[in-house]
Amino acid sequence: MADEAPTEYFIQGITSTGKKFRPSDWSERLAGVMSSFGPKASANARGPNAYLRYSLYVRPTMIGDLKVVVLDSRLKDVEPMAFNFVMNFAKDNDLVVTEACELPHDHATQQANVR
Repeated sequence: MADEAPTEYFIQGITSTGKKFRPSDWSERLAGVMSSFGPKASANARGPNAYLRYSLYVRPTMIGDLKVVVLDSRLKDVEPMAFNFVMNFAKDNDLVVTEACELPHDHATQQANVR
C-alpha cells in the first residue's frame, strides 16, 4: 500500500466576507512564530538566532496577489498544540482555509507515463 500524500491547508489572507486580511505582513508573522518547528540551522550559521528559517510545516507564500500560509498536516503529529494554534488563528480571524493533498514531486512524470 502506498503512503498517502500529506494534507496541506491553505490559509488565505481573505476573510469569509471577502475582506483582505490586515496587517499586510500577517503571513510572515504567523510563519515566523512557527519557525522553531523546522530543521536545525546549518553548521555555517553563527549563534542560535543567526537567521530565520521558516518551518517546513508552516510557510508563507503568495498565490496570485493573495498572501497565503501553507500548513502541513504532519505538524499535528510533531506538535499538536502548534497545529491547533495555526488553525485557531485562521478560525479566530475568519480566514478562508482550503484543504488539499500535496502532490508528489514526480507527479508530472507519473502523469506522462499514464498516457
